[in-house]
Amino acid sequence: MDYIHQASYTRHTSWEVFAATLAAQGRRLVLLTTGGAVRHDRFPFAPGDTIMVGRESCGVPPDVVDRAEARIRIPMQVGARSLNVALAAAIATAEALRRLDGFPQEGSEDA
Repeated sequence: MDYIHQASYTRHTSWEVFAATLAAQGRRLVLLTTGGAVRHDRFPFAPGDTIMVGRESCGVPPDVVDRAEARIRIPMQVGARSLNVALAAAIATAEALRRLDGFPQEGSEDA
């Protein structure tokens, strides 16, 4: 990943620190899961939302599911298992950015 330097991220020392940071910043944890109650294209994303994905094999632990403020899903063809986790994350993130007008403006340094 030769483009990782373009991303900003924070590595937290524990789940508790991560959850406390989100709470202190007033941010929601939105879990992307095959068991989500709301479709990603119908979910009311808000600035500051943190979209979380789990492992392709097992998702996230039950306590993480319980602590998520929202659970969203990508609609799938009947009989399909799931999407690749990176692709699913990209789809949900792109939808959130589209609706929040979060994409860089064309012609800007960030575009």
